[in-house]
Amino acid sequence: DVQLVESGGGSVQAGGSLRLSCAVSGNTYSSNCMGWHRQAPGKERELVSSIRSSDGNIQYGSSVKDRFTISQERAQNKITLYLQMDSLKTEDTAVYYCAARHCSEYKYNYWGQGTQVTVS
Repeated sequence: DVQLVESGGGSVQAGGSLRLSCAVSGNTYSSNCMGWHRQAPGKERELVSSIRSSDGNIQYGSSVKDRFTISQERAQNKITLYLQMDSLKTEDTAVYYCAARHCSEYKYNYWGQGTQVTVS
């Protein structure tokens, strides 16, 4: 099994920055593809950014490209995933979720509890 715990959310003014962290423990072999998702009130959950450990491939959603940066630290049985968010906009307000999957899987099957980001 895999456990994910996010931290770092909060309230910030437009133009400000926040850094989200996600501590991953358990079967990290099943977490070689990871991503940050978000869900705003009344909207569907969307993938913000993803990273693949095997080759470092990174993807960003068009709305956050050039403003957000995903990164990770991997050690034996422990992974920390980060999302540096700069130049925040009010439309970035959402609950942000860390998620993991084995890259052979299509869907993310491990999720954190979410952390609220509010931009005003």
